Amino acid sequence: MLCIIRIVLATIYCILACVLGSIYCIFSPRNPRHVATFSYIFGLLSPLFGLKVETRIPVEAKDYGNSIYIANHQNNYDMVTISKTIQRNVVTVGKKSLIWIPFFGTLYWLTGNLMINRANRSQAHHVITEVVNQFRTATISFWMFPEGTRSRGRGLMPFKTGAFHAAIAAGVPIVPVCASDTNDKVKLNRCNNGLVIIEMLPPIDVKKYGKNQVRELSNYCHALMKAKINELNAEVADRESNSYF
Repeated sequence: MLCIIRIVLATIYCILACVLGSIYCIFSPRNPRHVATFSYIFGLLSPLFGLKVETRIPVEAKDYGNSIYIANHQNNYDMVTISKTIQRNVVTVGKKSLIWIPFFGTLYWLTGNLMINRANRSQAHHVITEVVNQFRTATISFWMFPEGTRSRGRGLMPFKTGAFHAAIAAGVPIVPVCASDTNDKVKLNRCNNGLVIIEMLPPIDVKKYGKNQVRELSNYCHALMKAKINELNAEVADRESNSYF
């Protein structure tokens, strides 16, 4: 019964948020400020799924300026967990097929996110070029999932290099965002589904990396994030076992 209640309430909430949000965004379409607003709105769903989400965002994050944020991409629950850390004037780079999701696709486009066709290599390069060009003309940052797909419990997957190419070309820092494991964590018939910790790490200066060192930068970020995710998972396990989260 709890499962059905959650699904019904979440569906109604999402449809209303998407429809009303799309109407709201029509008056200032493709404004990057909308992304953080609606990420927060979807993040409000986490208690409905029995999740306590703890975010750790440095106070100085609001002053980072143009950056590329990279985060681990686990499953659909990212929309109510890691979304809580998206900052103002940050837009995401997502797969083009998102546009076809009823209600959500329209909102996703209207809020100013970029869409990429990963199957089309030339178009993917065009999006990266657009990212670099926007850095030169606007106060904006981009959020990417460098794994390129949801990991679904397979751990941190190998990184694709698009985010790192863009960061080096534009000379902007990379800001890693790490989420503790949510794979198989949510049981819809269980009231309390535990703790999720999201931590934003300090910016990584890419100026010492040349265009031929993209893979080196990617590997460094992967190792850094993997170590932090393991640390967060250990903390969550300890706090849940002691039931004081």
